[in-house]
Amino acid sequence: MRPLTGKWKIEILWVLAQRTRRFGELRRSLPGITQHMLSLRLRELEADGLVTRTVYAENVPRVEYEISEAVHGLKPVFQAVIGWSEQYGPLARRRGSPDQEADGETGIAA
Repeated sequence: MRPLTGKWKIEILWVLAQRTRRFGELRRSLPGITQHMLSLRLRELEADGLVTRTVYAENVPRVEYEISEAVHGLKPVFQAVIGWSEQYGPLARRRGSPDQEADGETGIAA
């Protein structure tokens, strides 16, 4: 569990579980994270073998981040947490009536 603890790590892994991203894309996907914090957390996740960093030797160097094979096993966990959040989280409480849930209005983009 230690490699997953720390502010922003789960959020970073969740965003990368959707698709490979460049640093700027990743930062825009995580409102509130600083450039320094994102760099730090990505280095930690890479050192723990949870994130793969690929550098492309181009005229303007390009770096992409993706989850490692080990993190692919966490996708069902992420989906379970989203399902829980839809049913019991703050957005579910704000929705109000259970009738909205029956209509398929979850309010969360997974």
